[in-house]
Amino acid sequence: MKTKPDLSFNQLWNISFGFFGVQIAYALQSANISRIFATLGADPHNLSYFWILPPLMGMVVQPLVGLFSDKTWTRFGRRIPYLFVGAAVAVIVMCLLPNAGSLGLTVASAMTFGLIALMFLDTSINMAMQPFKMMVGDMVNEKQKAKAYSIQSFLCNAGSLAGYVFPFLFAAIGIANTAPEGEIPASVKWSFYVGAAILILCVLYTTAKVKEYTPAQMAEFQAAAIAGDEKSDESTAESNKAHAWKVFFEVGLVQFFCWAAFMYMWTYTNGTIADTVWHTADTASEGYQTAGNWVGILFAVQAIGSVIWAVVLPQFKNIKVAYALSLVIGGIGFVMVPYCTNQYLLFVPYFLIGFAWAAMLAMPFTLVTNALEGSKYMGTMLGLFNCTICIPQIVAAALGGVLLSAFGSVQGNMLILAGILLVVGAACVFIIQEKKK
Repeated sequence: MKTKPDLSFNQLWNISFGFFGVQIAYALQSANISRIFATLGADPHNLSYFWILPPLMGMVVQPLVGLFSDKTWTRFGRRIPYLFVGAAVAVIVMCLLPNAGSLGLTVASAMTFGLIALMFLDTSINMAMQPFKMMVGDMVNEKQKAKAYSIQSFLCNAGSLAGYVFPFLFAAIGIANTAPEGEIPASVKWSFYVGAAILILCVLYTTAKVKEYTPAQMAEFQAAAIAGDEKSDESTAESNKAHAWKVFFEVGLVQFFCWAAFMYMWTYTNGTIADTVWHTADTASEGYQTAGNWVGILFAVQAIGSVIWAVVLPQFKNIKVAYALSLVIGGIGFVMVPYCTNQYLLFVPYFLIGFAWAAMLAMPFTLVTNALEGSKYMGTMLGLFNCTICIPQIVAAALGGVLLSAFGSVQGNMLILAGILLVVGAACVFIIQEKKK
């Protein structure tokens, strides 16, 4: 019986290349949502509530994509049809969202339009994103999965880097970075337009270059994995199933603290540095919008740190030590942010935060897909695993306004909380029981 073959570097690269474009869209959303809704007129205490929608849509969409794509077999592939449709919808919505304040609507109507656009944007990004993770699970053998997810992590961070710096670059070449009160600056609008174009081109590349395995080939690979288990021990298959669920929840506990921390970074970085560096809370001011562009630069520095650390991570012999160490370093970075009152000094903490981000992108999926090797329901399980990313964000967003008030309405205190959450997540890493070979 056949086992999954080793793939060349180019094959591994092609499987994940479209993720570069998807991540540009995700980065633009992550770096600019708080800025967009604050510019439209949202109160800082309510900002976290706008962030409930993206993970909520992810929690609904990604398990469904996993469930249905497990049963989908077309001449275009198994996962590819879903990623293509998701990308196409994302392109349309990326052209609509930044225009929420330019349609002559009232403040309430503009925010409602923005929320609906955000719902469709996150639904489509999630629909396009999940198939890339599933294709690695489907097409890459256990020996190469860490390498495959590291490549995906690299492309993810490279896409983030591009998306984060777009508003800064467009402002630098003369595109307006301010607008009438309630309207989104042209520098942000053009960032979304260009990001949409890159997204569809990258997805078309992966669609053209990747040929997914046929149902017959997948059945053969699954049979080989099950047969291998049976030869070792008759009860191994059931044992592995139970172990997979155990790993699922253990990694999920770590994910809870990590993704709650990053939710607070995305929500409160703009307000924090506008306050500590530019000393303003006026969302229509040049200082606030300049701070918004600088958030993109800081998130780009985070992405650079993540790309560099992603190269280092495979050198660790113990995956749990690498995972925990990365989270602790990131936690230190978060705690430093409110104390850095110079815009360039902020490069240091965000570079360190990138270490945690690199580990969060690669380690959880490596641990879980290794535990799921041979399962017929890889896509469904990975879709459900996305709930360990979405639920903590929803909880964190729902509590954000209450916690901000409890911490004196100082947005920088929320980043200190984020650092503490990452350290707690690092401690939970050592609960995870890896699959023994």
